Amino acid sequence: MTHINRRDLLKISSATILTAVAPRLALAEVATQTPLHGLSAFGELKYPKDFTHFDYASPDAPKGGTFAFSPPTWLYNQSPQTFNTLNTYSAKGDAPPRMELCFDTLMASALDEPDSIYGLVAKTVTVSTDRNSFTFKLRPEARFHDGSPMTAHDIAFSFQTLQKKGHPELLLLLTEMREIVAQDDHTLRLTFTGKHSDRAILDIAASMPILSKAWYAARDFEASTLEPPLGSGAYRVGNVAVGQGIEYERVEDYWARDLPVQRGFNHFDRIKIEFFRDRQPEFEAFKKGEIFWRKEATAKTWVTEYNFPAIQQKRVLQREFSGEKRPQMQAWAVNQRREHFRDPRVREAIALCFDFEWTQKNLFYGMYERSQSLFEQSDFRASGKPSPEELAIMEPFRDRLPEGIFGEAVIQAPSDGSGRDRKNLRRAVELLSEAGFKRDGNSFVDNAGKPLNLEMLIQAEVFSRVYSPFINNLQAIGINASLRLVDPAQYQIRLQDFDFDIIGIAYLLSPTPTRESLQTMFGSRAAKVPSSTNFPGIADPVIDALIAKVSEAHSRTELIAILRVLDRLLRVRRDWIPNWYSANHLVAYWDMFGFKEPKPDYGFPVETLWWFDEAKAKAIGKV
Repeated sequence: MTHINRRDLLKISSATILTAVAPRLALAEVATQTPLHGLSAFGELKYPKDFTHFDYASPDAPKGGTFAFSPPTWLYNQSPQTFNTLNTYSAKGDAPPRMELCFDTLMASALDEPDSIYGLVAKTVTVSTDRNSFTFKLRPEARFHDGSPMTAHDIAFSFQTLQKKGHPELLLLLTEMREIVAQDDHTLRLTFTGKHSDRAILDIAASMPILSKAWYAARDFEASTLEPPLGSGAYRVGNVAVGQGIEYERVEDYWARDLPVQRGFNHFDRIKIEFFRDRQPEFEAFKKGEIFWRKEATAKTWVTEYNFPAIQQKRVLQREFSGEKRPQMQAWAVNQRREHFRDPRVREAIALCFDFEWTQKNLFYGMYERSQSLFEQSDFRASGKPSPEELAIMEPFRDRLPEGIFGEAVIQAPSDGSGRDRKNLRRAVELLSEAGFKRDGNSFVDNAGKPLNLEMLIQAEVFSRVYSPFINNLQAIGINASLRLVDPAQYQIRLQDFDFDIIGIAYLLSPTPTRESLQTMFGSRAAKVPSSTNFPGIADPVIDALIAKVSEAHSRTELIAILRVLDRLLRVRRDWIPNWYSANHLVAYWDMFGFKEPKPDYGFPVETLWWFDEAKAKAIGKV
């Protein structure tokens, strides 16, 4: 249920309301007309120009071994259950997770800073005086896997192609990019329209893959294909069993292996991903030692099923690792492209039918917390009444805002824990009646006599256990609710085409969200773009205007106030219905790895951070 990207929700682009050029104060402390080794949204960079590696890297760790796992996170068109293409940058097909390891980017994110990036393919970046242009000087040693040089012409081709044909999560980021120019082989200039957020460059420079112009000259970029692409990253595609498994092989002569942003990472010779259509077969494979690491996403399994022999023999360990210091969102998206769900009272009625307290006690073993916000576990989460700073942001929109936003932040109604709270269900019935639905026997119908249907779309059987009581409550109040389990390929297609009533989604957002990334999820333009992450179909001019204001924030304090107002509005509207979250990663692994502690605060890419420990592996019989 988790979906992320390299900067974790670019994500998952341009404002439709605030189109006048306003002073962009983000990156205001960054020197202009000066070559820089890194960029940060607010404040100073942690690492100086001459740094040798990130503090959380392990440059002395050994290379070797295989890391076999089923990834808990993925991005773009990727699926953890199956794959039928190796093209992860197009919207077509289902790609395997971690294809991005095969590609380099202009710059790389630091996982121990909330919003800093440092040069990878780019040695330096120079910001123009008006902050509309960014000129990158490239490293002449940069190479693709076939040994061909990587030039500014390749990068210009990549950005131009992605701007027109890329996956929406990439395409929308480039909306306000006006010019992409290769000035010579090693100089690239990116110029924006002036309507962009200065911080957009952080997402773009650290997320956009660099493709080979020569390689794609004879190939269709948008094609769904199983031909391994020519890459430039630390790994290349190895063995492939379509829909079942894929191996990524470490590139021994990787051109960037000794750069500060890559030194001390990418230790495994092979990263092996196995695909399972459901979680139980994956768990059985883990118990047998066929996969070596897994993040447990089911509380019942974590509490009651980690009692197999390898656990008792301490060959397999259970650990809780702290979660990242970044906004977390886990919620149901109610599709407002469908007429019955456009009234917020209907969405509130749906939310009232979920009994978290009963679910927490009977199904979750007390392992989860109730989610209230779309920016959970962050400073962007609104609480209590609006602050004076928030009220000042809200005031220009007062006549277009729901009255509820000016009071206490919306909190999901608690239940009595019975599983069928009569007070909440009675209120749900009232809301549906207020929204214009009428009783026809035991069911609600609209004015034309059409029943109020609600199909919950799922892709794994494990969700049936948790969602069934929710569905039962919906049925009890007169909604014709049902669960629909589909195979992974069909699920992906239906999400891309917004062909659903309600789905459950989990995201980990950037620690410093940009206007461009927020518009991909909440902006009106994204609502009409297939494969975007605006699953509810939100199209509200006030939300667009609030998102546009994000680009005006010149301090983290201002950004917090703006996003708290956005949080308040989204919670009042109930476009997304927050459900639950876990503060920590529940991880089990075969005791054959080394890793550095503590983990970085803003990311947990185990496959590039950990390493194979041969002595430990021998001790548990895994060599």
